[in-house]
Amino acid sequence: MIFHNRNQATSIAILAFMFFIFGFVSWVNSILIPYFKIACELTNFQSYLVAFAFYIAYFVMSMPAGILLKKTGFKRGIMYGFFALAIGALIFVPAAMTRTYHVFLVGLFSMGTGLAVLQTAANPLVTIIGSIDSAAQRMSIMGVCNKLAGIISPLVFAAVILEATDKELFAAIPTMSEAEKTVALDELIRRVITPYACLSVLLVTIGIFIRYSSLPEINTEDENEETQQAHAGKKYVIQFPYLVLGAVAIFLHVGTQVIAIDTIIGYAQSMGLDLITAKYFPSFTLTATIIGYVSGIILIPAFISQVNALRICTILGMIFSCCILLVPGSMMFRGYEMGISIWFVALLGLPNALIYAGIWPLAIHHLGRFTKTGSSILIMGLSGNAVLPLIYGYLADAVGTRMAYSALIPCFFYLVFYAVYGHKITSWTGRGLK
Repeated sequence: MIFHNRNQATSIAILAFMFFIFGFVSWVNSILIPYFKIACELTNFQSYLVAFAFYIAYFVMSMPAGILLKKTGFKRGIMYGFFALAIGALIFVPAAMTRTYHVFLVGLFSMGTGLAVLQTAANPLVTIIGSIDSAAQRMSIMGVCNKLAGIISPLVFAAVILEATDKELFAAIPTMSEAEKTVALDELIRRVITPYACLSVLLVTIGIFIRYSSLPEINTEDENEETQQAHAGKKYVIQFPYLVLGAVAIFLHVGTQVIAIDTIIGYAQSMGLDLITAKYFPSFTLTATIIGYVSGIILIPAFISQVNALRICTILGMIFSCCILLVPGSMMFRGYEMGISIWFVALLGLPNALIYAGIWPLAIHHLGRFTKTGSSILIMGLSGNAVLPLIYGYLADAVGTRMAYSALIPCFFYLVFYAVYGHKITSWTGRGLK
């Protein structure tokens, strides 16, 4: 049973709404990357600085976020997180007026800072608000909301920003004079001003709503007798190996997830598709992810434990990654001949759905008074969203967009290790296993 009482159901609904907002502002990056690449005349590597600027904030700001939450509590901290998101969206206005890519990156970093605070608060709330054995089930609910927003946001962005005649515009840009190109690209980039200004106002409103909502404040500082005995002699959060190894697993997992979503448009374009047609491909990956989440809601823990689900998904991710590189052949899609390998990129969404949901409860279990700091460390792992796309972008420029997916293989190798063994380690000396 997912909901044990009305208060828990209300809390989960509020958290689900928050995760929808997280997804809406995060996954729009999948179309911002090729959009900025055109409007700001960028290389593959430069365009993936969108993801880097957005997600490196998780690494830089997650520990300050944990400190903030200790001082303010979860709800007030959540409000401040939404305010930081709003400031980042507002920075898009001067960035677009001057078509200055670096200012856009500052705005994206501010938005990432807001999400660092919000994720540091929201993830432990989802885990603690019910039984730890069904935490992956609740995380799956959050994931459905997050990825549903991810399907919607690029399409909303495209509907608001892109025009039917843009296909001809994109084809004509290389042949334009510098003066004509400047006018065309200035007009193109300024289309983001109105939607991001409106988004800023909306985010402030949501922050105030959450602050005064019925979402409970949960005290993670108190420990029961069993937890106190388990933590005897432990003064620092890094003394929990399964947490630290879990943060590394989060780092690599989210990197594989964002590669599967944020690079698929560029991969489709490398096969001859234009941006107007290729914009749908992140939705295919995210749909597969939602199918994975729904499977988790149904199956965990009634039919399969969250540990075994994690093991199956990491192995499946490894298999799909190998298929991207090795499976030959092509098929037709909307009049275009496309390599079959792109569908394995989309299918990565299926196992990726339950990897995050499986890692988080295993990594944060029994931390007691270390929960908020431990959550901050796990949120630092989300900076994998910043680093792995850059590695992919570098490899795409060097060896091609398909072979660049070889970056996924070592990531999934480690994830299999954590799922099978790493989450059991309770002592760096190797003497303790869960």
